[in-house]
Amino acid sequence: MSKYTKDDIKKMAADENVKFIRLQFTDILGTIKNVEIPISQLEKALDNKMMFDGSSIEGFVRIEESDMYLFPDLDTWVIFPWTAEKGKVARLICDIYNSDGTPFAGDPRNNLRRVLKEMDELGFTDFNLGPEPEFFLFKLDEKGEPTLELNDNGGYFDLAPTDLGENCRRDIVLELEEMGFEIEASHHEVAPGQHEIDFKYADALTACDQIQTFKLVVKTIARKHGLHATFMPKPLFGVNGSGMHCNLSLFTSEKNVFFDPKGDLELSDTAYHFIAGVLKHAPGFTAVTNPTVNSYKRLVPGYEAPCYVAWSARNRSPLIRIPASRGLSTRVEVRSVDPSANPYLAMAVLLKAGLDGVKNKLTPPTSVDRNIYIMSKEEREEAGIHDLPATLAVALDTLSNDHVIVDGLGEHIFEHFIEAKEIEWDMFRTQVHPWEREQYMKMY
Repeated sequence: MSKYTKDDIKKMAADENVKFIRLQFTDILGTIKNVEIPISQLEKALDNKMMFDGSSIEGFVRIEESDMYLFPDLDTWVIFPWTAEKGKVARLICDIYNSDGTPFAGDPRNNLRRVLKEMDELGFTDFNLGPEPEFFLFKLDEKGEPTLELNDNGGYFDLAPTDLGENCRRDIVLELEEMGFEIEASHHEVAPGQHEIDFKYADALTACDQIQTFKLVVKTIARKHGLHATFMPKPLFGVNGSGMHCNLSLFTSEKNVFFDPKGDLELSDTAYHFIAGVLKHAPGFTAVTNPTVNSYKRLVPGYEAPCYVAWSARNRSPLIRIPASRGLSTRVEVRSVDPSANPYLAMAVLLKAGLDGVKNKLTPPTSVDRNIYIMSKEEREEAGIHDLPATLAVALDTLSNDHVIVDGLGEHIFEHFIEAKEIEWDMFRTQVHPWEREQYMKMY
């Protein structure tokens, strides 16, 4: 991404007739928040003098500790292309600082910076992420509310007229490209109404910023087409859910440390250690990478989502796949992550898990090169293949007992994340659902 100075931003704002700036940040649950300011306050924002009330944000601070500062990351400056000609709106993503000028431990973006610093201390210079976020498009009703009516009956890689979301998807791509994204692919996914747009990998912090921006653009442009875009992992029963496969790689300077032309599968020892760390801590980080009650409706056999802890270079049923590309493109694809995850927290725990494997020189189990979905429970146990947590409740318990992943979140985020998610689970657990009435009203 471009490196901007304060003067660059002020000049671009004037040249492009920017009237408002959104100072964006992300709460613990992954929701984008923003403070919108008029252009007259830009100088104050660029000098890190904008304050807000942190007590009103999920998982931030108590009311007696509420004053917090927004520190804009100048490199995240972008003008929203779809905003009005008579006064455009721009965006700056911010880090959150305490009133004493120290980084706020509950800021997911600051927390990722903390784990990246640990990576630096181990001698690595870059942790790259190439995300593959999927989403569904549903029609809006006459009141502008989302329905369960899909706008197409397309399937994997289908074309119009079967894929009626093509025009919407194309407009999303055009808007993203105008905002500086390098789009690599755009296509219909397996389920009706399901789509995927892939953009070029970047360093983890930039890629997480892009994921948040991507979600905002997708939802905004979809609404202009009379559609509702959702990143809910499993909005419909009986079809594939939406994932966000994460392609991960570690670098030192210009060298991809996962690549070794002389290694088995042309993978380095570091790559195998990293894989082993991710596999070891997969049950522990699942509550973070799959953070909703609904996430676990996707992690079931039969719909291409991985629900077993294993790895392979040849098939797509395990948790980790090693794509065929080598050299600088050598990477580890973690397939369990879904798009409801807070990307900053997801990357922090994935990196923390992989680095634990590297530091302790862990060895991964033997790769599984057959379809795990058709293996019996006994065959899986014999192969050392374990299940991911089956519910959010189990995932939260497993997270609490994995000290490496807890440390990847930090004490503040861990405590507030657990508290929020236990409330979510309890609300789901005590609710009476339509399925129960359908099954039991007449039977008993």
